[in-house]
Amino acid sequence: MKIYLVGGAVRDRLLDRPVQERDWVVVGARPDDLLAQGFRAVGRDFPVFLHPVSGEEYALARTERKSGSGHTGFICDFSPDITLEEDLVRRDLTINAMAQDADGSIIDPHGGRRDLDLRLLRHVSDAFREDPLRVFRVARFAARYAPLGFTVATETMALMREMSASGELGHLTPERVWKETERALGEDRPDIYVQVLHDCGALACWMPEVDRLFGVPQRADYHPEIDTGVHILMTLRITATLSPEARVRFAALVHDLGKGVTPEEELPRHINHEARGVPLVRELCQRLKAPRAFEELGVLASRYHLDVHRAGDMRPSTLLKKLMEMDALRRPERFAEMLLCCEADARGRLGLDERPYPQREYWQCAQATLRAVSPKALQEQGLEGDAFVKALEQAREAALHDFREEWRKSHADR
Repeated sequence: MKIYLVGGAVRDRLLDRPVQERDWVVVGARPDDLLAQGFRAVGRDFPVFLHPVSGEEYALARTERKSGSGHTGFICDFSPDITLEEDLVRRDLTINAMAQDADGSIIDPHGGRRDLDLRLLRHVSDAFREDPLRVFRVARFAARYAPLGFTVATETMALMREMSASGELGHLTPERVWKETERALGEDRPDIYVQVLHDCGALACWMPEVDRLFGVPQRADYHPEIDTGVHILMTLRITATLSPEARVRFAALVHDLGKGVTPEEELPRHINHEARGVPLVRELCQRLKAPRAFEELGVLASRYHLDVHRAGDMRPSTLLKKLMEMDALRRPERFAEMLLCCEADARGRLGLDERPYPQREYWQCAQATLRAVSPKALQEQGLEGDAFVKALEQAREAALHDFREEWRKSHADR
């Protein structure tokens, strides 16, 4: 029995990146051999074991043969005579198909080190096409390693296009697609994930509402980049600098979906695209089975991003109405995240990525102003029912009026 460190741990060590987790492959062993040493079996489709002390995963070397559609349609052979090289050839990318033995030597039968130097994400073999989830995995790796200069190899992108066109991606489960998407949104360059999926045709398969934004024109005086899809990518990249939260980045991704259904005769204007986008956000989230928090924030960003931009033009009564509609008092954390999306939207435009966005501070101060108005003080005056509701609204409007005037004075010279 021989044991090798494999996959991401080898790759990241060679890239001088922190190793998040270590995976091992065991050659020349049977399940009973590991169980006898105290390992605990956890694999359902093929033998994977947890080390009795470290808890790290040890998998028996295996080969796979396609037997059906989708990500799980495989027959696995994990007999003791499977070699390390046979195990590595089934992996997705050359940079993930390296192993390290006990003395630290690197086993690299598919040129992984070469591709690390070339900064290329290249598939190992034609067996790549047998697992459609790998299209999304490659896009996720592209998002992770883009800051290091990595790109998808030309031949791998061509293969991903073939797989997208074949309809095989439709056999994936929403849960697997969402898991890859959520992880990609947490990477340094989530915009690259979307770009790669668009380029290979996978975005149209699973996120057509986003894909159709590419090529849709916008008014150049507001959007010098013109193309809505390009704007979405720029917005997503800005958002990644403002928040590490995947749900905030997702909201930035979907905030302009309504522009994809603007009647052609109205272009390049997008009248009422905020409201048009709301059902599209919901439809996309339902298809991907995205968590409710992602859907809620996405809907909020779609419906109110223009209102947030126009805050300085609102009367106190309108400002109060919008704050209550956005549930700013009861859901302050979500409200703060939505404001980050709006800032990214304003800055995600050609040549405007560094411009200030005072609207975020404006809304936060308005929210604080409302919090300072005490309902308890009105109740202590004996107000109840409709009289209490009306008095509270009037007190809040008055407070927002005073806040607005003070803001204008303090920012007059800015």
